[in-house]
Amino acid sequence: MSTWTRARDSALYAISQGYNVFPLSIFKTPSIKSPHDKGHACRGQCGKPGHGVHDASADTAYVRHLFDLSPRAAGYGIACGGRMVGLDLDRKNGVNGVETVYQLAAKHGFHIPQTMTVCTPSGGFHLWLSIPGGVTVPNSAGRLGPGIDVRGTGGYLVGPGSTGKAGEYTLHPKLGEVDVQPVPEQLLKLMLPKPAVRRIPRNTPTPVTASRALDGLVKVVLNAPEGTRNDRLYWAAAKAWAHVDDGHMGATEVEAVLVEAAVRQGLTAGEAARTVASARRAGVTA
Repeated sequence: MSTWTRARDSALYAISQGYNVFPLSIFKTPSIKSPHDKGHACRGQCGKPGHGVHDASADTAYVRHLFDLSPRAAGYGIACGGRMVGLDLDRKNGVNGVETVYQLAAKHGFHIPQTMTVCTPSGGFHLWLSIPGGVTVPNSAGRLGPGIDVRGTGGYLVGPGSTGKAGEYTLHPKLGEVDVQPVPEQLLKLMLPKPAVRRIPRNTPTPVTASRALDGLVKVVLNAPEGTRNDRLYWAAAKAWAHVDDGHMGATEVEAVLVEAAVRQGLTAGEAARTVASARRAGVTA
């Protein structure tokens, strides 16, 4: 069985289990090129494929079509948010997210449930956890601790049956396919952003002007020349977080759209999320 066939069939099986999926390249990035020129802010409203996680669907025929458009797809992404979040535990480069999450559990008095677990090529794990309806968990990288990334609204996990540059993503050999367990209450609280100290706004922009401001920051990232991508992303994120603190923009949307724009420019989702988070921390401590 080819890598492409395995990825497609695994994605179709994930649909049968109720997940929204889309094809990924061997680099774990969306495999369908954007239909837009650089500088766009479309997240799928145009109806064409090529919008990353916004292509994710539970429609079997549509996902087959996405894979037909992706002859070099090697994996698939499972969209997070809604009723599920992912806990990405890295074990590489001297960082052990598994140790970190157990230290976190001991400190805050919760247990890590035996939930759906995917083994990653680097020796880490993806834990799938369900969340209550109506709760929005933002993406974060390293905010809970070294080696722990959270995949929430606007994020995705690499599904089992996928192949990356470093190897395959497989179900945990001892657990196999098990039910997704609820996220522990204390862990959920840690995943949610702390209430920001609100500054008194000088004016009250309308939703339209706030949206235009965010679109402008996205364009800064998308138009960044080679060698300046991370710096431009940091600058745009710092500006956006200031708007969030003023109450003009939503934190979840800011993080999701800036990370997506950076991924389209060639950064990995992890790199982008860390830069956005770094700009956030700098603004909070400034």
